[in-house]
Amino acid sequence: MGIFTFTSGPAAAYGMPGRNAAELVLEKINAQGGIGGVKVKPIYVDEGQGTDGVVAEFRRLAADTNNQAMIAALSSGNCLALAPVAEQLKMPTFMWNCDTHQLFLKDKYQYVYRTNSSTVPEFIASVLYLLSVNPNVKTAAIINPDYAFGRDAGLIFKETLKALKPDVEIVAELYPKLGSPSFNTEISRLSAAQPDVIFSNLWGADLENFVRQAAPRQLFSRGKVILALGESVLQRVGTLLPEGVIVGVIGDGWWKSPHAQANALTRDFVESYRKRYNEYPVFPSFKMANTLYAVKAIYEKALATNKDRWPTREDLIAAAGNLKTETLTGTLELRPDHDGLVDQIVGVTVKDPAYPFPIMGQMVRYPARAVTPPAGIDPIAWIAKLKPDVLATLPKPGSYK
Repeated sequence: MGIFTFTSGPAAAYGMPGRNAAELVLEKINAQGGIGGVKVKPIYVDEGQGTDGVVAEFRRLAADTNNQAMIAALSSGNCLALAPVAEQLKMPTFMWNCDTHQLFLKDKYQYVYRTNSSTVPEFIASVLYLLSVNPNVKTAAIINPDYAFGRDAGLIFKETLKALKPDVEIVAELYPKLGSPSFNTEISRLSAAQPDVIFSNLWGADLENFVRQAAPRQLFSRGKVILALGESVLQRVGTLLPEGVIVGVIGDGWWKSPHAQANALTRDFVESYRKRYNEYPVFPSFKMANTLYAVKAIYEKALATNKDRWPTREDLIAAAGNLKTETLTGTLELRPDHDGLVDQIVGVTVKDPAYPFPIMGQMVRYPARAVTPPAGIDPIAWIAKLKPDVLATLPKPGSYK
């Protein structure tokens, strides 16, 4: 099984939690006999080598008939490059972190599934939370990374605000280069603009650097800040983030969520992760872990259909259709268009004397179907048709306890 993630460069701050989770989950699966009695051998590929190298590695691994599934990729750019290659090679490929809604926007794939949510539900959820706790917001600013993931998130944030609260003015829109060592210029511009709210989908080392540079300049205490991927750096930045910062997990992967706490398998995963890596798993860890358990469920479904005959790649793809399976943090459903349906958890930073870093509190869990455009519908056009009264139909911040 090929597993693609970043293990080098600034993106490794996000990618390594995924690899760590893969090691733990596959060790556990193999210790229990593997899948259908077959042990899983992972082959890890570093996405830090660039897209050309990633595609070459994918082709090399796919040529080996012993490789029956690929878990790829972290980068939206890499997954967009790999999807047509997977289709060409008829290689079952499960996108563990591919967020971009463009994956299935124009192209149809038989051999590609996304086992997580996409940018549309992920960032709509941030706006819904903001308007629930700050209904009188008048001005907003954006600071996102300058590539497709950041630009898409900025568009979704603006279009959702336009639909639900059209009087909000965007007073600054900043797109620093991915991997920027300094955000001081952007922080100065945000401070001068004095928006009611700042939205960001910075991630990995970029997000950590931004928090470390913005906190001493009081950026988080001047107005509401949304860090859509904020949970992934809470342990790294410690007390730099004050209470009340809106943070998301772009999905349902929060180790202290009620669903996670109620699941013995999840509690074992969290404890094993903390014991081995000296930190708690963050949401990229759960995206990877949930994908691997989903792939295991697909294999088991195919084995049952085949009356225990080991499935071919074609059997595996057939079994993935319309899969609905329990994960470590909730339920994953694969739609007929191969996109994943996953609930969205959002909360705010709160202090807890049991931890030396802020955790998530005042959480809400938005049902996947309520925040995900229907299959075959242009997602931006769907957002434009949202009405402000949708807020009254959704669970409220603090309701997910």
